[in-house]
Amino acid sequence: MDQQADKQIMNTRNLPVTSAMRYLREHNVSFVPHPYTYEEHGGTALAAAELGIDEHSVIKTLVFQTNAGKPLLVLMHGDREVSTKQLARFLGVKGVTACDPATAQRHTGYMVGGISPFGTRSPLPVYVESTVFNLPKIYINGGKRGLLVEIQPQEAERTLMLERVAVGIVESRDVR
Repeated sequence: MDQQADKQIMNTRNLPVTSAMRYLREHNVSFVPHPYTYEEHGGTALAAAELGIDEHSVIKTLVFQTNAGKPLLVLMHGDREVSTKQLARFLGVKGVTACDPATAQRHTGYMVGGISPFGTRSPLPVYVESTVFNLPKIYINGGKRGLLVEIQPQEAERTLMLERVAVGIVESRDVR
């Protein structure tokens, strides 16, 4: 057995069982947990760097609400942002805004930094950037800060009522 496999086995022994992991098991989704050291405001760049993976394959789960207050989830590449204008246009609503941390937790049952689309408090509409399905595998939150699960993107499509969208834009980084 190689060192990576040894490390993975050791990592799975002390993992908490989250609602997301229970959901994945109940839906017979094969997944590999990837714990990492969580840092406040570290984001997908930190997780990708620590795990030695491409940030584009780290999929963040973002909680938004329409101007009418209806919550929804968007699954987006770690190195992209969501165009709220394009999303609102797609949904046929006046506007869409990101939820504050307390509202996001109320809707999902997860803390910001640990939000998973799997096993949310109540079912929410899920929209996913269509280019996610061009990836052979994705790393998505496992329902706890510092825990990503590796799955095939088709498994998310199979188990979640999701809709593909094209609302991703290149993240604007401060260049000063």
